[in-house]
Amino acid sequence: MTKPKRRSTAIGLLAALLPFALLTPALAQTAALDDQGGYQSPVDALQALVDAPRQPQVRLSPNRDFATLLKTPALPGIDVVAQPELKLAGTRINPRTYASSAFSFGSDLQLLDIAKRQELPVTGLPADLKLADLSWAPDQKHIAFTHVDNASGHVELWIVEAASRKAHRLLQQPLNTVAGTGFDWLPDSRGLLVTLRPHGQGPAPNADGVPAGPSIQQTEQGAEVRSIRTYQDLLKNEQDAAIFAHYLTSQLGRVDLAGKLTLLGKPDLLIGASPSPDGRHLLVQTVERPFSYLVPFSRFPRRIEVLDRDGKRVHTVARLPLVEGLPTGNDAVATGVRRISWRSDAPATLVWAEAQDGGDPARDVDVRDAVFAHAAPFSGKPVELARLGLRYAGATWGRDDLALIDEFWWKTRQTRQWRIAPGQPAQAAELIFDRSYEDRYSDPGSPVTRPDAAGNQRLVVSSDGGSIFLMGAGASDEGDRPFLDRFSLADKQATRLFHSQAPWYEAPVAMLDDDGKRILSSRESPKQPANIYLRELGNADAAPVALTDFPHPTPQLRDVQKEQIRYQRKDGVELTANLYLPPGYDAKRDGPLPTLLWAYPREFKSADAASQVTGSPHRFNAISYWGPLPFLTRGYAVMDGPTMPIVGEGDREPNDTYLEQLVAGAEAAVDEVVRRGVADRNRMAIGGHSYGAFMTANLLAHTRLFKAGIARSGAYNRSLTPFGFQAEERNYWQAQDTYMQMSPFNYAHQIKDALLIIHGVDDNNSGTFPVQSERLFAAMKGLGGNARLVMLPNESHGYRARESIMHMLAEEDAWLEKYVKNAGSEDSGVADTR
Repeated sequence: MTKPKRRSTAIGLLAALLPFALLTPALAQTAALDDQGGYQSPVDALQALVDAPRQPQVRLSPNRDFATLLKTPALPGIDVVAQPELKLAGTRINPRTYASSAFSFGSDLQLLDIAKRQELPVTGLPADLKLADLSWAPDQKHIAFTHVDNASGHVELWIVEAASRKAHRLLQQPLNTVAGTGFDWLPDSRGLLVTLRPHGQGPAPNADGVPAGPSIQQTEQGAEVRSIRTYQDLLKNEQDAAIFAHYLTSQLGRVDLAGKLTLLGKPDLLIGASPSPDGRHLLVQTVERPFSYLVPFSRFPRRIEVLDRDGKRVHTVARLPLVEGLPTGNDAVATGVRRISWRSDAPATLVWAEAQDGGDPARDVDVRDAVFAHAAPFSGKPVELARLGLRYAGATWGRDDLALIDEFWWKTRQTRQWRIAPGQPAQAAELIFDRSYEDRYSDPGSPVTRPDAAGNQRLVVSSDGGSIFLMGAGASDEGDRPFLDRFSLADKQATRLFHSQAPWYEAPVAMLDDDGKRILSSRESPKQPANIYLRELGNADAAPVALTDFPHPTPQLRDVQKEQIRYQRKDGVELTANLYLPPGYDAKRDGPLPTLLWAYPREFKSADAASQVTGSPHRFNAISYWGPLPFLTRGYAVMDGPTMPIVGEGDREPNDTYLEQLVAGAEAAVDEVVRRGVADRNRMAIGGHSYGAFMTANLLAHTRLFKAGIARSGAYNRSLTPFGFQAEERNYWQAQDTYMQMSPFNYAHQIKDALLIIHGVDDNNSGTFPVQSERLFAAMKGLGGNARLVMLPNESHGYRARESIMHMLAEEDAWLEKYVKNAGSEDSGVADTR
């Protein structure tokens, strides 16, 4: 079979630029795939989206008067993605560089002078820059970054002098970034804490494939029931364990701005190290044996210690055991020290939580978690800061008499925020908020912080000391309208300082003073990409000043039509979706279009919360290659993100009526776009990624609403995820009927419409093992179904190589053209609950 000739790129791009009504068959490219092997390319209009320029990443300086602009290059090639990669203990390691696997790096670095609105080049950068991580020094005089040198196989530490904008390599010894970024600024800005590849470590153990013996695990009858989630990339034998230990081993060190290196302690299995705010102590965490074949290294035994600045151990906080399972429930946690960190507004005080209910949400207790603090020199007992009825969710620190403690309970979706005085722990906590975190309309926002002189995040407190500030999404019936509020600590009343107004979507990014008079915001509209603006909130007449001017990445699709629509499910639940129509399309003139729905179901405990509007009609129409929007270039209407809520109020579990609610949501979505006259009921497709793929297979198994489906990187047999999935917290043996009814694999014989299944061969996501797609395809093939299985080599849960993305689009395009756009006119647009 010879590959059909395709029209020139010029013609393809011309077609992408023309109004919808002028896209005649003579100019439109056809989608055809060559099944003889090799990667395929989609039509030119889709290729143009893959290769569209990316907006630079912006990182503000501590004083908010400068920013870094990091340019991100095009997608890496499959030759890069296919480089050797170790899959060990729940992580992926590049064995050449002793780094966590990554394939996308910054390729150019500039500074932005915010006051002068001027972009400034940085000189002295590596010739082939591959910037992995970047951080400003607390005093803003330097910027540190890591560069991955492919030639040497080293992760190098570089530094930029902000005043001269000159870069140079700071350290000759390579970093180890398997379990972190490899560097952290010291609070005095005079040096950095680094994790290094030890001198003289030697080569990794030889993985010759010859087993030293069987892999053995054992459990005993009568052991406590524990939930063991399904994880990818686990250790399989002692040889794996030895290789993992080799690559995780690193040497802690301190390097000053002249490049002088001081080693701290001995090499160890380091997974975290952070300096105290006063710079005199280091919080260090290491993993220990025994390792496990059931869980990732984050559950391995752990030693938590405090070292002095010279690397000498001064205090052991805890030695935590191996955690191979937890009690049933999403509110279950491990016992012992949890979520430990430095209190950012004190010289050297550790804060952590410990479960008071054995980590078991089924126990009926008044106190679930206690929060403790322990200050240097760590003599005496820790001080109890709070006793919580829910699970500890973190703290925001301000000063001795002001900190905010958050707690949550997943089962009820309840969240609370308390004000405490960490310097006076006997003082009673004061309740600030108590609400359901599902209720987006009532979300008061998150406290605003900024780095202090040591680089630690602290609450922004008003100049009079009586207020803090809150930023939030501003969810409402009109869509998201981001805001900035001043919140009085005395009367708990909020005063609105800023609120996004149509036709813009504008979100506060940072405050530039202590009273919310000057802010930086990110401002966008459907036709204009997000840019950074300066706003003077104290002057009502002052227009926002643009500080950046990023161009539209896909100007050929500037005139895409977008509308945030609302409609109702038959049980009364209100639903939301973004409806996109091709540029130049007119329903009266052009008639109904073939339509692609792309969704991701979510669970709720309240129908009211499920009915709330999500998103905003005023956000930029970012046409990414990843989602469904590329098919606007192919003449489809696209319904992106139609809400598919699965509601279980009170004691009801959402998933017990998953299928009924899912089908009702899909019916409502199809009916709405058909009612509007933009969609052809007989030319509908459904698609999704991960849990959206699971949804897709279920809708094809239980309805005939859609001519075709696209299911990417999904799971289809829930008996293969027996200890919970997504938001389901019951195990298979507690809810066997639910697990079976929700599994489209069990109804493969009912899938009568065309299903395209795509999966990365090296999927690293918990539960979405590639075998899930292979087994569903095999079932459909054996049952005479219409399916196509595409396994992308070297790809993870999200696809990374340019060739993979191109092939994915070519497959999707050909599938939709054949089974949707050119489908027959017979009426099959009714639900079939069988």
